[in-house]
Amino acid sequence: MEYKIKIWRNRRMQELYVGSRTAKGEEGTVHRFDYCVVVGEMAVAGGFACESYGVKVQEQGGDTAVIPDLTVSAQRIDELMELLMDHQVGPAGLRDVVEDWL
Repeated sequence: MEYKIKIWRNRRMQELYVGSRTAKGEEGTVHRFDYCVVVGEMAVAGGFACESYGVKVQEQGGDTAVIPDLTVSAQRIDELMELLMDHQVGPAGLRDVVEDWL
């Protein structure tokens, strides 16, 4: 797995590459999507912070979608990432799938 540190919206986020999938669009165009877990910190009560997990989907040569702070559970983010990759979800559909998942 590839591990990168990025700055996103003035927040330090770590990015963990999970894998890629190739999908064929309705018009026959081939799309390749890269999937990453983004790791950051989420403020909680009492001035404390805990590790949080989100997702990033990037189409090679195209759009990128990032949704941080979805959960503090590593197991839950693994389940979501498996769902996204199994269904070859691209950046355009990420928000809808995540909203249904939540």
